[in-house]
Amino acid sequence: MINRHATLNAYLGRLFAVNFLFITAILLGVVYLFDTVELLRRAAKRDVGLSRVLEMGLYKLPEVGQLIFPFAILFGAMFTFWVLTRRSELIVVRAAGFSVWQFLAPVMGVAVLIGVLQMTVINPLGAMMLGRYQVLENRYLLPEGNQIALFKEGLWLRQAYDPQAEATPAPGDDDGDAGYAIIHAAKIQLPDWELREVMVLFFDGDNNFLRRMDAARARLTRGQWNLQDVQISVPGSRAERVQRYALPTRLTADEIEESFSSPETLSFWKLPGFIATLKQTGFDATRLSIHFQSLLAQPLLFMAMVLLAATVSLRPPRFRGAMVMVMAGVLMGFLVFFLSSFLQALGASQQIPVLLAAWSPALVTLLLGGAVLLTLEDG
Repeated sequence: MINRHATLNAYLGRLFAVNFLFITAILLGVVYLFDTVELLRRAAKRDVGLSRVLEMGLYKLPEVGQLIFPFAILFGAMFTFWVLTRRSELIVVRAAGFSVWQFLAPVMGVAVLIGVLQMTVINPLGAMMLGRYQVLENRYLLPEGNQIALFKEGLWLRQAYDPQAEATPAPGDDDGDAGYAIIHAAKIQLPDWELREVMVLFFDGDNNFLRRMDAARARLTRGQWNLQDVQISVPGSRAERVQRYALPTRLTADEIEESFSSPETLSFWKLPGFIATLKQTGFDATRLSIHFQSLLAQPLLFMAMVLLAATVSLRPPRFRGAMVMVMAGVLMGFLVFFLSSFLQALGASQQIPVLLAAWSPALVTLLLGGAVLLTLEDG
């Protein structure tokens, strides 16, 4: 009896894993095609080569790819059960004395394993690849873009810099080649957005160093950083000190805070430390906390998607056509996606607790799928 169980579990688990990989490959191929077309459209204005665009498309793929994993689990399980039903293999399994829960167990086990791998391996790999994509995007498609990073050592900003926009030209300005400025602050005082122990490094468009500014503090106001007690150092010249200096910027406080809440480039393993850093600095870490808890809930959600698939695909073919099954699966998948997005939005706006926002979609889907399956099979 144990051998029969082991053989059945291995067969069902392997069949589901193969179908999941097949459907995932199809969905990723479609995503890659559309992403590449969009990148080609953007690259046409910047004279970027085709090989570079294809490379960027590959680096960007995990960002959307991880969003389609629940759909791949759902459709992979539906296809697996549909194939088993059409071959009458499920009838044989039931006749051998196996309950629906016994032949669902290996499929749910593989789904949980995929969820764990997605959380611990695929997510960190995807974060690394997306970080590489953003580097290439800033280099080739958004050379004037802003970059922001927060570490325990302080805040780092990279912004576009145009001397022509300065009300008072600073020492070391040549006749106006636009470049960029890198700003570092050791401390941040919120909500006033006052930076302490500030250093600003200026570079031209060819990455040549122009000058350095050190300020005791800087405050972000509309359209500029107001630096106070500033020392300006230019290569080959003596340092000068000015009381105030206004550095033009297009950054806003909301944009900076939103950049810290973007979880896509942070791996599962780095999220707890970064969340702690945000809280220590005074920034809102709610969105990142929801993302981290959602990653922890992925294995449970994937198991729930298998139950949902079983509710629409375990009936004999005469009761449900293939198209009806597919449409039901698509509808359920989008309902789960909508529920997840809606609850996470409520959590991000702090209208519901973080744990409720992150875990409710998986728990509701699991309970709903289990209840429907109990009604169909045992009711």
